[in-house]
Amino acid sequence: MAHFAEINNESIVIRVLVTDSSMPNEGLDWLVQNLGGTWIQTSYNTFGGQHALGGIPLRKNYASVGMTYDSKIDAFIGDSPYLSWVLDKETGLWKAPVDKALEGSWEWSEDSESWLEIIQVEQKRFPE
Repeated sequence: MAHFAEINNESIVIRVLVTDSSMPNEGLDWLVQNLGGTWIQTSYNTFGGQHALGGIPLRKNYASVGMTYDSKIDAFIGDSPYLSWVLDKETGLWKAPVDKALEGSWEWSEDSESWLEIIQVEQKRFPE
C-alpha cells in the first residue's frame, strides 16, 4: 500500500488516499488518470523527519488535510501553533524560540514568549 496526498494550487493538502499497490508509481498513475489533481506520496510512519520503523523518512511528516506541502524542503507542514514559533527545516515541525525545561509541566505564553510552569495545587477535602 502507498499513501498519497492531493494538494491544491496553494499547496494545501485537500485529501489523503491509500492505493492498493505495492508499486508507488502504479498507485500514483491510477490517481492522476482517474481523479486528476496533483498528488504527492506521503509515509504513514514518518513524523518529525524520522521513520517509526527505521525506514527512510518521507517528506518529514505524514500528510493530513489542511497541512501545507513545502517543495523547497520537501515536507508536509502543519500550522504554527503560535506566531513566535519557528519552523525546524530538518523535522518539518514548529519549535518555540526558547527551549522548555525537561522536568515539570509547562505551557507556552505567547504574550511573554516564554514557558510558564504549571503548578498543581493540592486540594484538601474536609469532612462533611
